Amino acid sequence: MMIPIRCFSCGQVVADKWEEYNNRVNVNHEDSEKVLKDLGVKRYCCRRMLVSHVELIDEIINYSRK
Repeated sequence: MMIPIRCFSCGQVVADKWEEYNNRVNVNHEDSEKVLKDLGVKRYCCRRMLVSHVELIDEIINYSRK
């Protein structure tokens, strides 16, 4: 998992909310706005960190040094 620990703009910790957000939105198909509200993510800069995150580690690992 490569989500940033803190929001780039305000510095609030967002990484601890990623796993629950990802499970509830992608597995349980809940509304992302409701999930963010339940998790207490109020600022739009922090919401951006969770909503726009893309897991790239699986693609990057293929290009590791040998």
